[in-house]
Amino acid sequence: MGSPLFNISVLGFLALILLQQFSFSYSLTCTSQKFSGRREYQQCNDLPQLSSYIHWNYIESKSALDVAFVAPPVTPRGWVAWGINPYSQGMVGSQSIVAYMDDKDKMVVKTYNITSYQPTPSKIDLMILALEAEYVDGFIKIYATMILPKNLGTTVNHVWQVGPSGMDGMLGKHAFGSENMNSMGKLDLVKGEISSYAAPGGELKHKYVHGILNALSWGFLFPVGVIMARYLRTFDSLDPAWFNLHVFCQVLGYILGVAGWGTGMKLGYESKGIEFPLHRKIGIALFCLCTMQVLFALFLRPKKDHKHRTLWNFYHHIQGYLIVILGIVNVFKGLTILSPAAKWINSYTLILYILLGIAIFAEVVTWIVYCKKRSPRPTNRYPSA
Repeated sequence: MGSPLFNISVLGFLALILLQQFSFSYSLTCTSQKFSGRREYQQCNDLPQLSSYIHWNYIESKSALDVAFVAPPVTPRGWVAWGINPYSQGMVGSQSIVAYMDDKDKMVVKTYNITSYQPTPSKIDLMILALEAEYVDGFIKIYATMILPKNLGTTVNHVWQVGPSGMDGMLGKHAFGSENMNSMGKLDLVKGEISSYAAPGGELKHKYVHGILNALSWGFLFPVGVIMARYLRTFDSLDPAWFNLHVFCQVLGYILGVAGWGTGMKLGYESKGIEFPLHRKIGIALFCLCTMQVLFALFLRPKKDHKHRTLWNFYHHIQGYLIVILGIVNVFKGLTILSPAAKWINSYTLILYILLGIAIFAEVVTWIVYCKKRSPRPTNRYPSA
């Protein structure tokens, strides 16, 4: 066995390590945190995700909330955010406060009304009386004093998030791991209790379903159907195959488009306070125009030899082109709102370029065939004896 002095030294060293571990663990709780400016808070909680903490004072009679949010940035100049969502659960619709360190090592704190997945600084629907942020010991601390709307009650939906620094003043996209997707819950301002709820995966899933259905219908099937009708009919050998393919693309596109339009209306109904007016108006216009187009084509189309067939063809073609143009425009509007990975936007753009190239090539071929059909056939000037 070693000497008593050696044993005491070893035990002392182990005790020091345990004390440091205990002190470190103890420091990672909301109750041990200190704040500058003699700030003190009656309530605090350790948030379940992203090593974050929330402190607050709440005066119910005045709906006044004094809050401190503490979180470590993921990169030295990364951002942290905390907000209240008055309209629904989740990030979209939240009235958020974001803080980060700029290139001059100064703390920047801004408000963001999160209406899409690519937010920009904007005014929020909460009355902010004071706003400040600081960086201390690897944590960003956001301090805010605000007046909450009376109709929110004393239990609010709150969200928090961390992300990397971005380019040109934009926030870098946060990660999509379990912690990031579940950094949300309910905060009881009076009782001092927090509760978590799972990330609104169903809502996000519905948004992707909405986007896929509309991109496939308005943004792909309808243009393909128009290309078939315009160019394949030039070749007599493809009649009536071109017509059947045209009808198949347009009817399937209409079915998928109505399904996508329905999911969009459902998302709008469930997302109170979150509006995308132009995207919504174009969607409604597309539904109405396409419904008219399908009904008129199925039930009111004159026969080929009818005196009004030329007029009907003119209306049918113009409305068809209008549907294709509005559909593509609205697909890009939806992509802007959803902000998916760049590869999806680039892929859809590439598909459109391919369709455009096919249309240009087919247009040239069609005019060549048309001109040949219109040109008079040579006749034999000298009849045989």
